[in-house]
Amino acid sequence: MKKTATRLADGRELIYYDARDDAVRDVVDQRPLDPIATRSEIRHDRLLGDRVAIASHRQARTYHPPADECPLCPSREGRHSEIPASGYDVAVFENRFPSLAGDSGRCEVVCFTSDHDASFADLDAAQAALVLDAWTDRTAELAQHPAVEQVFCFENRGKEIGVTLGHPHGQIYGYPFVTPRTQLMLRSLAEHRVATGRNLFDDVVADELADGRRVVLEGEHWVAFVPYAAHWPYEVHLYPKRRVPDLPALDEAARTEFPQMYLELLKRFDRIFGEGEPPTPYISAWHQAPYRMTDRGEFALHLELFTIRRTSGKLKFLAGSESGMNVFINDVPPEAAAERLREVASK
Repeated sequence: MKKTATRLADGRELIYYDARDDAVRDVVDQRPLDPIATRSEIRHDRLLGDRVAIASHRQARTYHPPADECPLCPSREGRHSEIPASGYDVAVFENRFPSLAGDSGRCEVVCFTSDHDASFADLDAAQAALVLDAWTDRTAELAQHPAVEQVFCFENRGKEIGVTLGHPHGQIYGYPFVTPRTQLMLRSLAEHRVATGRNLFDDVVADELADGRRVVLEGEHWVAFVPYAAHWPYEVHLYPKRRVPDLPALDEAARTEFPQMYLELLKRFDRIFGEGEPPTPYISAWHQAPYRMTDRGEFALHLELFTIRRTSGKLKFLAGSESGMNVFINDVPPEAAAERLREVASK
């Protein structure tokens, strides 16, 4: 992998990740952009104890542009985009409309491919491995950012999720605090250690492997399963079998096997609801250890992949119980979801 860092016309950082070592990335951003002057504010909710980012400038962000005006495509035929080059493998840049900025953290956009009409599931293993390299490098880099305590790499796919740009891409958030969901995991982790003397993540993975009913896919170094108490109709958690706290800690064997495992899961998600259905909307989310944990080695890196579609043509809405009280009600038994995901294996 070759990494080339440069700057866009307004001063934001752009990084190319290329499979070829001889790639040259010297095209200059020619757009007449003013320097970015965004400001986000983190407010503390005294009742719930969590935090909310206030970022009013995001109201002006690009919203469902036509394909020939996509800001994530390469710059070609006189049209200038966020990527000055006429082609790229993987590109990462600072978000022009960030939810977090300055002392409030950092937001980046990850373009998985220059092909506007592709999806992550369409990538070959080598390209998926390059995306993993980019996620890993950005995680390591953002760990050095003075305002960042936790790095979150994720992908939203589908208009149903709220995606406003159709180009295959994800995002990386560098939070200036530990997120509420991670705080809950850390609490359970500590309680389990006190009660049993064992690691909770290790026990969850071991229990799922022993039970077997919810295991969707198993390799030599990774295992994917529907969790026992899945919140979403179709939800899969992907764990490396050797516990590590974050992406940079993965060994070469796990890194090599990941693309095949992940691409297979994404392809199965697109088959869940049968032929002729539109692509399955999903959220794919990496969970990594916060940087200021007392013992980061206790946390287990894992990826959570889920869809808000519960059946053909119907979505799972977060209504009264979920949104009002954070109590999820799942219409699809996890065992049935796992069985369906095994049925639609790639031929």
